[in-house]
Amino acid sequence: MKTVVGTYDNIQTAYAVANDLITAGYSRNDISVVANDAQKAYAPYVDTTYVDNNDDVAKGAGIGAAIGGLGGLLIGLGALTIPGVGPVIAAGPLLAALTGAGVGAVTGGIVGALVDLGIPDEEANLYSEGLRRGNVLVIAQVPDPSVSAVTRIMERPGLIDIRRQADAWRASGWKAFDPNYELKPTSTTTMP
Repeated sequence: MKTVVGTYDNIQTAYAVANDLITAGYSRNDISVVANDAQKAYAPYVDTTYVDNNDDVAKGAGIGAAIGGLGGLLIGLGALTIPGVGPVIAAGPLLAALTGAGVGAVTGGIVGALVDLGIPDEEANLYSEGLRRGNVLVIAQVPDPSVSAVTRIMERPGLIDIRRQADAWRASGWKAFDPNYELKPTSTTTMP
């Protein structure tokens, strides 16, 4: 099995990718989606105790449709806080890995969980930093011969070139994902 990761700028695109992977015959048990929820935009869809005093119905309906569908599409949908990343929503095997052992117990937190899924350490650092900065990850574990087909499904508008993005971070002094580093809001942070 190989792990293929796509990094997207919004949850709707990530949802479409997950849906297309399942439609193409890949098991929903092998697909994860994880999105940063620093703005608590997704909290109403995973936390029944959340109270929203904002009447922005159109925004909520669009996010609700994507998240509601995601919950039915993939295994589980949960909210958790990942050290160094903050609040996230996640579905699929990555959520199970993070909540099963407890994020603090996973060696290296999110980086360790990604490495455990077969992602090389350097790439796991990039994806973790991207998640911290607002990217949405779709992770598919597929048989080796399927990697090219899955990669083609993941290539669409909204796909982020994580290496190019990391080059911009490095130009600002970033070296690797550091869960203790307090991220300052920048124009590269993308929220729904």
